[in-house]
Amino acid sequence: MSIGRVWLVGAGPGDPELLTLRAVRALAQADVVLVDDLVDERILAHTRPGTRVIGVGKRGGCASTPQRFIEALMLREAAAGHCVVRLKGGDPFLFGRGGEELSRLRAAGVAVEVVPGVTSGMAAATAVGVSLTHRDASPGVVFVTGHEKDGASRVDWAALARCGLTLVVYMGVANAQRIARALIDGGLAPDTPCAAVQSATRAEQRLATAPLEALAQRMTDAGIASPAILVIGETARAAALAAEAEDHAARSVAVAS
Repeated sequence: MSIGRVWLVGAGPGDPELLTLRAVRALAQADVVLVDDLVDERILAHTRPGTRVIGVGKRGGCASTPQRFIEALMLREAAAGHCVVRLKGGDPFLFGRGGEELSRLRAAGVAVEVVPGVTSGMAAATAVGVSLTHRDASPGVVFVTGHEKDGASRVDWAALARCGLTLVVYMGVANAQRIARALIDGGLAPDTPCAAVQSATRAEQRLATAPLEALAQRMTDAGIASPAILVIGETARAAALAAEAEDHAARSVAVAS
């Protein structure tokens, strides 16, 4: 039997309507789909009847399917001549380990196609009215992880504190206090606006806003948990203004009732 192929597909941040047309096409061709925990199950409606769906859950702070097992499974299914879709939340190449999988598959001679997805950092900001770049507030944006491999810390938070760019932190809920302290120690103003967005673009989306020095406590008080994105910088002020406007509108409706 001829060797199959693998698609590394980004499922987007949560809302099924943010799936790309190319991702839909890949799912429609799949014999096997290896799907992450954070992917909305409604996206699987784009598969054919009889397609095998295998959960290979990977979520920060929880028991996860070993990466080597996932890669071995993709290789096994491709060797059997199957079309395999590795379906990941967000984008495969932004904190999705897609680069590792691409290298392993190519080394084994497997044909691979990568389908970009809407990354959760962009989607979370957009969902709460934050433009990550702004001519008057931030000339750029940095995407950074708040949870590094094996607990090691290679991020120079002091350098990020001085960069003048919007910071978008993935997997930063558990270390929010440490990250805030490192940024403040590096020179970032304690009153820098911040937003924490949980489950961005989903019906259960939640938002907490606070100055940097109070962000971790505000997240705790609001019950913000993973998966969540932290947006740090002047552009995040828009999220606080939007939250205030929404709260004011809700109070007005309650009074009118």
